[in-house]
Amino acid sequence: MRDFAVDQIGQAAELLRQGGVLAYPTEAVFGLGCDPDNRGAFEKIFALKQRPPEQGVLLIAASFEQIEDWIEAPPDAIARTQATWPGPHTWIFPRSRRVPEWVAGGHSGIALRVTAHEIAAALCRAFGGPIVSTSANIHGQPPARSAKECEAMFGSALDGILLGEAGGLSRPTPIADAVTGAIIRK
Repeated sequence: MRDFAVDQIGQAAELLRQGGVLAYPTEAVFGLGCDPDNRGAFEKIFALKQRPPEQGVLLIAASFEQIEDWIEAPPDAIARTQATWPGPHTWIFPRSRRVPEWVAGGHSGIALRVTAHEIAAALCRAFGGPIVSTSANIHGQPPARSAKECEAMFGSALDGILLGEAGGLSRPTPIADAVTGAIIRK
């Protein structure tokens, strides 16, 4: 496992491009990330978390442009979400054919967030697109809130940890339906 300092975001992005799984800070907790198009890396995340893949994951991005071809949504849904982005709001959209089945799990939509967390956004920019973002924890356990907690939980099973601080949120981001506005998780 490699630890990457914040100034080594380019190396962390390269690790993702090579199929690695990376722990990194987000708005509230550390997340586990990988290239969403790499099924092997995706399966490694679910093995690490001991979580059934039918649950799907969310993707984070640095800008709306990085995710626009992943969705099929009416203009009012896009306007609703863009009013909260970048920021700590996750929205579920109808997914486009671009979305690999394994990312959505058993769901017809896809959960997306344009992050305002400086390190996570820089990672997405360096990677060149959205990345998987699922809490860094074993299924049913509290998520890691630091690099040290990630290392204690997963050890050398991770390919790397991007060092930095999680944002100030005390709980995971709220989730809502982009089309209807219905709150799914407060």
